[in-house]
Amino acid sequence: MLRGNIMNALSGFERLLLFLGLLLLSVYAAARIYRSLYSHLAVHEFWGSHGSLTPGNSTGASRRNPGIPDFRLWSEKRIEAYRLSLVASVTPPLGVLRIPSVDVEVPVLEGTDDLTLNRAVGRIAGTSALDQGGNVGIAGHRDGFFRELKDVHLGDPMDLYTEKGNSRYVVDEIVIVPPEDVSVLAPRSKPTLTLVTCYPFYFVGSAPLRYIVHASITNANSLSVSDQPHTLAKEGGGRDKK
Repeated sequence: MLRGNIMNALSGFERLLLFLGLLLLSVYAAARIYRSLYSHLAVHEFWGSHGSLTPGNSTGASRRNPGIPDFRLWSEKRIEAYRLSLVASVTPPLGVLRIPSVDVEVPVLEGTDDLTLNRAVGRIAGTSALDQGGNVGIAGHRDGFFRELKDVHLGDPMDLYTEKGNSRYVVDEIVIVPPEDVSVLAPRSKPTLTLVTCYPFYFVGSAPLRYIVHASITNANSLSVSDQPHTLAKEGGGRDKK
């Protein structure tokens, strides 16, 4: 009798373990799928809300599905951080940044906290809003979305899509500065995109420098241009703790 009760208890425990195992496997599989599709969905959700902004073939042909992160150049640490960031909710994208020459297409979120930069790229506090001209500072991780900046060259185009329209920028300066040099975020003579990431790209540990890509506007659709000075936040440089 006692043995029978023990066997029944073990059988029930085994079924519980099997159920928990299948549940964890399902959660893991869902997380991997979501990890692969988040940027794709965020990008297309943004464009779905602003259908007239959807880019055509003029921005260049993509070698892969648009909006899906290309993890081939990412570090294992950054891929894992991206996966873990998916359990938290974030605000909808402010816009979408496309760099056709290096196949980058990424949502732009507000801020440069760890969650934001693990999930996408972020507008640096104190710089211009995406649809107001001036100098728009955007930070990203050197071992994630912005690793491809190492292959960006002078003259390469960039496209910034917001709810007010789309703007084309062209890279006109690439500089390397210490992290305390926030002058790179100051207003310039023309509306500018300033992309910020840590440097060197493959440095082990906390990278000591910042890689800055300046791109000036060439044309805009429904973009309100303003070059008023902005208060720069020192923590806005998108510091990478890798």
